[in-house]
Amino acid sequence: MRGTRIRSVTPHVLMADLPEPFAYSQAWYRRRGAMLVEIQTEDGLIGWGEAFGPPELTAPICSWLAPLLLGQDALAREALWQAAYNRLRDHGQRGLVIEAISALDIALWDIAGQALGLPVHRLLGGPLRTEVQAYATGFYRRERRDHLRYLTEEAEARVDEGFGILKLKTGWGLAEDIALTRDFRHAIGPKIGLLVDCNHAYDAPTAIAFGRAVADCDIGWFEEPVPPEDLDGYLEVKRGQPIPVAGGEASFTRWGFAEMITRRTVHILQPDVAACGGISELKKIADMAAAFGMRVNPHVWGTGVALAASLHLLAVIPDNPPGLFPNPPLLELDRSPHPVRDALLQVPIGFTGGVVRVPDGPGLGIAVDRAALARFAA
Repeated sequence: MRGTRIRSVTPHVLMADLPEPFAYSQAWYRRRGAMLVEIQTEDGLIGWGEAFGPPELTAPICSWLAPLLLGQDALAREALWQAAYNRLRDHGQRGLVIEAISALDIALWDIAGQALGLPVHRLLGGPLRTEVQAYATGFYRRERRDHLRYLTEEAEARVDEGFGILKLKTGWGLAEDIALTRDFRHAIGPKIGLLVDCNHAYDAPTAIAFGRAVADCDIGWFEEPVPPEDLDGYLEVKRGQPIPVAGGEASFTRWGFAEMITRRTVHILQPDVAACGGISELKKIADMAAAFGMRVNPHVWGTGVALAASLHLLAVIPDNPPGLFPNPPLLELDRSPHPVRDALLQVPIGFTGGVVRVPDGPGLGIAVDRAALARFAA
């Protein structure tokens, strides 16, 4: 198919100031951005991908890898993934290189679906489901002292939008985190699901102390309790406290997840499609996890491009365990401020009652607004 040969690979670095800064346990955000990659074929098909990570750093890696793709068949996704990975495997088995490859891979899947007139989830063998329950991510630290008040106000807004599960950011110090988590649970009541995420702010003893102290707060999972490199620490936290442990957003490729899976370092794996190697790689990771009976709930924290790619994967990730009363994977839906995300798609991916439908158009099933690309170009 000569028409599917790749004509151009164009990274787009987008950036916007935030109206109000916010923080997680590792850093403050005063701006938010995105790195999208646009791949065009000889017959005019355009695929969009997105990288998780600093846009100014992933964009030049995409540009560096572009010559490996130019003139090649866009439908040869596996061959192109291997070519890109092997070219830099001596220097980039994780981190920025894999995030850049993720963007390229997502764009190639978008092209394949358009070329065949099918949504990506059909190419992946699905769908098992056409809609996914979402939980609301947000609840970051602001430059205010009345933390419980503004977090409670945010919770009320999310519940009004239809969300039944909220994820609270922690990592502000053990005593403060315990008090905040307990107070937040009391404020939202017992019927709303609660997850906690400390973004690897603890060591294992601190994480265990936190988990034990809030064990009666009915927490669905305890996310990234220790740094991603500390797999033994993850195992200690699993053994030492009762809340299910989640992690994996800062892990990369099937090789990076293999040890997490075989050692069962977490209960719930959280690969990010825009970081772990793209749609191709996350599907492999999810299949490996299924063989070990591990739940997979992808991490999602980007624009509508990453969100759409995640939804297509969520359409095909199996229930774990399968049965008449399934426990399907959840969608992480970022509700924190992001001007680029909110303006990027011509038709945003919506949600009703905390439920998001999987796009059913060809490819990713989205259309990027070029006026937004120009408006936020960095």
